[in-house]
Amino acid sequence: MISTKKYVITIILLLVVAGGALFGGMKLGAKGYIFSGHSFTVINQNNAPKTVDYGLLWQVLDDLNQKDIDKPLDQQALLYGAAKGLVSAVGDPYTTFFDPQSLKDFQTELGGSFEGIGAEVGLKNGVITIISPLDGSPAKQAGLISGDEILKIDGQDTSGMTLDDAVNKIRGPKNSVVKLTILHPNAAQSQDISVTRQTITVQSVKYSVKNDNGKKIEYIAITTFGDDTTALFRQAAQDALKNNVSGIIVDLRDDGGGYLDDAVNIASYWVEPGNLVVSEQHSDGTKQDYKATGGNTLNHIPTIVLVNGGTASASEILSGALHDYNFAKLLGEKTFGKGSVQELISLPYNTALKVTVAKWLTPKGVNLNHNGLNPDISVTRTTDQIQNNQDPQMDKALQLLGQ
Repeated sequence: MISTKKYVITIILLLVVAGGALFGGMKLGAKGYIFSGHSFTVINQNNAPKTVDYGLLWQVLDDLNQKDIDKPLDQQALLYGAAKGLVSAVGDPYTTFFDPQSLKDFQTELGGSFEGIGAEVGLKNGVITIISPLDGSPAKQAGLISGDEILKIDGQDTSGMTLDDAVNKIRGPKNSVVKLTILHPNAAQSQDISVTRQTITVQSVKYSVKNDNGKKIEYIAITTFGDDTTALFRQAAQDALKNNVSGIIVDLRDDGGGYLDDAVNIASYWVEPGNLVVSEQHSDGTKQDYKATGGNTLNHIPTIVLVNGGTASASEILSGALHDYNFAKLLGEKTFGKGSVQELISLPYNTALKVTVAKWLTPKGVNLNHNGLNPDISVTRTTDQIQNNQDPQMDKALQLLGQ
């Protein structure tokens, strides 16, 4: 069963479960499509043909079944392939058709445990890109970092490869190896990196008290917005109050996103009840607002949010809200810029369609999609510094809060 929560993640951002295939058809009807047999008429669509005859699809299917040398063909595979091709033609890397296995993998990943290399992957400027390697994951241990471009997967060129195809090729069973041809940010040439897949279990929040210049600073790292995030963050907030800390560092670097609910819940530790956290703007101009739920117990404590190019989606929603209300300074590097909204429509036979329907706006109206958020305090962390466990961004945050 698919959860009814909403999601905002890098590959899979906001997901709202719909009521089956009939609901999907109703949505299309409301957008101006009239179905009739194997064809449908398009109305109120500029620069579009007035009628599209889906008889062509059936003709291709018939010819394949009669002529292909490998017949009899797997009709289920043909159906899934047709659905995936239809969705791919939209040209949006975040609009996806899930067959039963990919839907199962997706649900497992959101649950916080999956088999793979442990990295969020997205499409940046048309290139398959590492958005964020998870802390302690095989990806991170192998030296992958945010911004790495994946040029090849097991020797296969990724040019023109869809995001889902790339993810499916990278994902695999525990103890198997995938070879990635990687171009590090600002590197002169690519290199091959072999990563052994493992079972990835993510604890989404880790926290501790750091002492700097005699002051107590609560450090809270959020690696993803998952099933356990709200409860774990509550513990972190209680720890900060118990220790009477003089500052808070929220580390959202390499956090590719997760549940929308968690982003709103966590923002509510600063934002006053009833105030806007984020708006969802649809193509027809309508908006849905998500507001703080109460319990703003941390808004009196100076806060710095660490961000980088792997900070995406739910992380950007949280960062944008705290920044717009002046509850926090953003420190680090420009965020990824992923703020489109997807709706997950459950379909027959354990399949689903995820389709982009809207975009996110911060409380001050900043469009997160593509633009990202610029830090108030720009501090770069180089590849060499990452590989040598040097962290000038953390050092700067501790310095500012310890003054």
